[in-house]
Amino acid sequence: MALLEFPGRGERRPAPGGPGLEDVLSGFSIEVMPRTAAKVADFRKLLPAGTRVCIAHIDGTPIADMVATAARLRAEGFEPMPHFPARIIRDRAMLEDWIARYQGEAGVRQALVLAGGVEKPAGAFHSSMQLLETGAFDRAGFARLHVAGHPEGNRDIDPRGGTKLVDEALAWKQAFAERTDAEMAIVTQFAFDAGPMVAWAERLAAAGIGLPIHMGIAGPAKLQTLIRFAIACGVGPSLKVLQRRAMDVSKLVKPYEPTELLRDLAARRAASPSARIAQIHFFPLGGIAATAEWAQQHGGAAARPAARATG
Repeated sequence: MALLEFPGRGERRPAPGGPGLEDVLSGFSIEVMPRTAAKVADFRKLLPAGTRVCIAHIDGTPIADMVATAARLRAEGFEPMPHFPARIIRDRAMLEDWIARYQGEAGVRQALVLAGGVEKPAGAFHSSMQLLETGAFDRAGFARLHVAGHPEGNRDIDPRGGTKLVDEALAWKQAFAERTDAEMAIVTQFAFDAGPMVAWAERLAAAGIGLPIHMGIAGPAKLQTLIRFAIACGVGPSLKVLQRRAMDVSKLVKPYEPTELLRDLAARRAASPSARIAQIHFFPLGGIAATAEWAQQHGGAAARPAARATG
């Protein structure tokens, strides 16, 4: 699908979503993997200059592929933020080697530090807190560190349900943020209901957790694709939003788009200043291009790609 044409200099065409969506989409980030990034000929034709691009590290992906993807994104004018999943990092030597390679070959200065979805750790590390405690990121001078958040809980951390252990981990990360030189934020798993997302952010603020939140949002995709990913990723009660949609035959054949969700989120964020929802982080489950093009349609000038499509 060809990219959209944008107004020339001096023109202003209102975005279909209105000012609310333009505001909430400003500064969005996006998630890729080496194999999905390889399908994109030129990120400059899709994303605004300087966009933060998180690179998911799935167990079994060679570090060389991760570093090469980061280097390519850096060369095209974007800010690569690779994942550092604790459970696939064997030891401190491996962690420091990854950091050295990312910095030496790709100029990486940001990281998303998380436990990772592997059931059995490859070595001594099993949590993001252990990686942060090594001090390796601080010694390397990382400017930004993101950690994971789970608005609907996480069964890997709280297997009996509830949020007790998840909450304790975020409290620890808040304390760590106060003693590191790096700027920190929480990036969340994607969900489909703005009400509980904002309520969770308000609850964190009331508990003294003031880290900015980058709320996870699924990009446009086929409904069946979203439901499959949502189940695999442990999305909680908001999965019902998709299930209700699947029961509506008129909607079943149409691709899901996050327009209504983000309008609701924008309105609720504006009404709840205590909820520190700073930005949106896209999971492009229906493809990087589809998500980027949707953002261009609704995000106004802030979502304009670094380079226009030539065909």
